[in-house]
Amino acid sequence: MSIKTLQASGLVQSVAALAAQIHDGAKVAVPPDYSGVAMELTRALIRRRPHGLHLVCVPVSGLQAEMLIGADCVGTLETSAVTLGEYGTAYRFAAALKRGDFRMLDATCPAVHAAIQAAGKGLPFMPLRGLLGSDLLKNRPDWKVIDNPFADGGDPIVLLPAIRPDFAVFHAPYADRNGNVFIGRRRELVAMAHASRESLVTVEEIRDVDLLASEETAAGTLTAAYIGGIAEAPRGAWPLKLWDIYDYDEAHIRLYCEAARSEDGFARYLAEHVQDSRQAAE
Repeated sequence: MSIKTLQASGLVQSVAALAAQIHDGAKVAVPPDYSGVAMELTRALIRRRPHGLHLVCVPVSGLQAEMLIGADCVGTLETSAVTLGEYGTAYRFAAALKRGDFRMLDATCPAVHAAIQAAGKGLPFMPLRGLLGSDLLKNRPDWKVIDNPFADGGDPIVLLPAIRPDFAVFHAPYADRNGNVFIGRRRELVAMAHASRESLVTVEEIRDVDLLASEETAAGTLTAAYIGGIAEAPRGAWPLKLWDIYDYDEAHIRLYCEAARSEDGFARYLAEHVQDSRQAAE
């Protein structure tokens, strides 16, 4: 397949067209900041303002979840953490959580990974032992404790229902002319894609290569069978980093953190850096 054929297939779309597929109430899986976050797609999504998204962070999130929550797009948040790390407090997340603006499903990193893997394997649940003794079990009635059926008794284990997102959303360096996407060693992206109905992916570029033709690239490639749409978005993870290709824009993230201390400041940030997409790209 040539790049022109791929573009004509309908798989290659605009960032806005990818955002338009994410409907109200959709369950959306997103990766941690270091894996490849589709921030340009996130800004397009905020411009659309879908309501009641069930955001699944695999296993944590930062700026992406913070901005979607601040823009009132999230109805349920399933994560083990939302943090901006050394850059400051996730103020819009914290304020919305205190107000009860969304349903919070507390988890742990192993729990999120296990539930995502269950869906990818077509299983209804996944057992996990490490949650026993934690207060999380009091707040997650959907997690069930049973006796290990292969033991003689006295061996409890937790069953986690599979997490089956409608969409996995992430950013990657490039796709090939057949719609395959290079994800390198980011195996959480594989798990997200396998668990989800389809993946919506932004990439730095589409290259006229076949990623599956080489053993070196095939091992780090997500095949087109899992892809529902691809959009070219140069620096599409900005202001977050993309692997070792470009780093965090620390000055901009600090600017965001300062603005997001208040609702008015957050609204001004959106008006300047999200609503005007051309300015945001600069």
